Amino acid sequence: MSGASTAAYLARRAAQKERVRILYRRALKDTLNWAVHRHLFYQDASDLREKFEANKPVEDLDTIDKMIDAGEATYNKWRHPDPYIVPWAPGGSKFTRNPVPPSGIEIVYDYGREEND
Repeated sequence: MSGASTAAYLARRAAQKERVRILYRRALKDTLNWAVHRHLFYQDASDLREKFEANKPVEDLDTIDKMIDAGEATYNKWRHPDPYIVPWAPGGSKFTRNPVPPSGIEIVYDYGREEND
C-alpha cells in the first residue's frame, strides 16, 4: 500500500467507526424510549450490543458501508414516534416555562415594607 492509499483507508475506517458509534448511541437511546421498565431496557440494550458485536470482525470496507446503511435504514424505520425529551431541554414540557424577565423590569423583594421604615 502506498502512503496515499493508506491515508485514504485510515480516513475511511475512521469515518465508518464514527458512523457506527453514532448509530449505536442513537439506537440505544431509542431503545430506552421503547422500554416501559428499566429491566426490559437492560435486556434490549444487551441484545442491541450483541448485534453490533457480531459484525465487529468484518474488515471489507464496502461491506461495512452496506451494513451501516442497512442499520441506519432499520433505525429510521423503527424510530419511536414520540421519544422522551427531558422536560427542561428544547422541545421538553418545561422548556422556557419561566423565561428571564426582560431588561428594564426590576424585581422588588421587600414585600409589604413601607418606604418610612
